[in-house]
Amino acid sequence: MKQEFYIARRFAFKHRSATRPTFIVVIAIVGIAVGTAALILTLSIVNGFSAAIEGKLTGFHSHVQLRKSDGSLFNAYRGDIDRLEALEHVETAEPFIEYPLLLRSATTGGYTTMPGLLKGIRTDPGSEAFLRQHLVEGEWLDAHDSGDLRILVGRSLATSLGIGVGNRLLLLSRIGGDGMFRHSDDILDLLSGLDLKIATVQGIFQTGLTEGFDDYMVLAPLSAVQHKYLSGEDRLSGYELRVDTRACIDKVADDAARLFGQQFHTYTVYERFSNLFEWLRLQENITPVLIITITVVAVFNIISTLLVLFIEKTREVGMLMALGLKPGSIRGIFLSQGMFIAFFGILAGNLLALFLSLLELRYHFITLPEQSYFIQHVPIMLEPHYYMQVSLFVAVLTLGFAFVPARVASRLKPGRALLV
Repeated sequence: MKQEFYIARRFAFKHRSATRPTFIVVIAIVGIAVGTAALILTLSIVNGFSAAIEGKLTGFHSHVQLRKSDGSLFNAYRGDIDRLEALEHVETAEPFIEYPLLLRSATTGGYTTMPGLLKGIRTDPGSEAFLRQHLVEGEWLDAHDSGDLRILVGRSLATSLGIGVGNRLLLLSRIGGDGMFRHSDDILDLLSGLDLKIATVQGIFQTGLTEGFDDYMVLAPLSAVQHKYLSGEDRLSGYELRVDTRACIDKVADDAARLFGQQFHTYTVYERFSNLFEWLRLQENITPVLIITITVVAVFNIISTLLVLFIEKTREVGMLMALGLKPGSIRGIFLSQGMFIAFFGILAGNLLALFLSLLELRYHFITLPEQSYFIQHVPIMLEPHYYMQVSLFVAVLTLGFAFVPARVASRLKPGRALLV
């Protein structure tokens, strides 16, 4: 096989001048490199996009949420968190409480009112790392603050209300815990059941998530919300569970619901935000189309390249066969050429994909409308197995289809070849 490799290398990279190899070989290598890089970047971007959005959703609302089936508040018991964290694959269990309300701010143009959802969360140093990372103004919440209720609001909500850090808001909700205003309430019932609270904006967060997140959520210390709305009673809306393995989310949800009984129900992040995950799956469905398109181009590229090389070397092939080289060796020469082209093309494609990925991650040349895509920059997931999978796929594909021109060359008659 050594002589086939030597002849293949001479055929593919024989110098036409002092410094340049065969032009068609360079074109073929560039084509395979571009195709390989495109496949790697497609996988890196599509999977990176899905991981970024899912990371934001689970960072904001965890993987599994445990609530009462009717959505009402329930009494918290000291051992609840320990029981939940003892479940297999559960990393943390965080209590929370939610109140629907209206937020009213006074601006130079008058008063602005927006709907919101007040969420009481634990604010100790080990909790809510995601929200801490996305705090863009002000300070994190302090559970030991006394006096006014201190809150965090999303950037979109703060812009709509025309407020900033240090401004005060009027929080309007219903007495009784559900916080909801009903159309059937007359004016007397509405006024008598109105619960008014004053809150101070301590910080502003920006996660990039809209429609129910940055434009709707209001965060406050859990103990402060219980003190203001429940007179200090330790009652909750539910628990949020984070798991260590994505594949175990459904199992954890079933185990948690079984642990707390029929009065409780669990909701996974995929169930609560099914519309967003359907949108992500739609984005991922484009990937096979791109892969098939690039594959077809690569197949025609390698076949046409080897056929052109065969046509160029027809006389040389005839001479080798006249000297006694067997058809199997001729086939091995052109397969070796395909191997050389594939190797250098795949290597160049890997380096090109890595270079472009690192360049984008460092300088963020491509920006996205955050209101539509929930992220500002293209997320690229650098995973070694993407590079290995694509490289192996392109290598097998290239060598597989290199057999076509190799077989054509092996069936050439020496007499006809020498007359060309």
